Amino acid sequence: MATLATEADLVARIGSLTADQSARAPALLDDASGMVRSYTRQQFTAATQTQTLRSQGGLLRLPQRPVTAVAQVVAIGYNGTPDVTLVDWWWDGTDLIKLGSGNMVINLPERWFDDESGWPSTFRVTYTSGYEQTPDDVVRIVCSMVLRCLTAPTLVGGVTSESIGPYSYRLESAGVGTAVSMSADERKDLDRYRPKAGTITTRTY
Repeated sequence: MATLATEADLVARIGSLTADQSARAPALLDDASGMVRSYTRQQFTAATQTQTLRSQGGLLRLPQRPVTAVAQVVAIGYNGTPDVTLVDWWWDGTDLIKLGSGNMVINLPERWFDDESGWPSTFRVTYTSGYEQTPDDVVRIVCSMVLRCLTAPTLVGGVTSESIGPYSYRLESAGVGTAVSMSADERKDLDRYRPKAGTITTRTY
């Protein structure tokens, strides 16, 4: 999957990269993009995916945003019943699908109507989501994470100590130039992309 920022984005912020920085940038951009995706649980890049979701009160909340199109909703059969492609569902234009009663589908399995527990609870949804261009604030955060590594004064960790009169301190630090990290402020800025609540994703294809 493409990184959420590019070397050109780094150059736009720092002016130029040395040969060593340019050689290290791709891996660090990949690491930072992965960390942002993991924290937000969002892919950001526009793509079509099929996910298996569990309904809540007849509603399916799509986890990847922004949703730009919904192509198909399939009720997943169980205990020998077949999967059924549904036609009575409605997408609200954002991230929510409302399921119908299934009455618009011919020859539904009788087990679905035998009792309340017979109706499927998991559905396979094919939909398109993501941005054609990564949001500016996400690009900024990824670049900030990478530039902290590239401009770190040292690649290795160590011990820093200093004495001022009768006072002294000792500080052990990791190699800040070897791995990207996300600050508390960056997490706070990314929180708006994190799903607050919704349908459980059980499988992604």
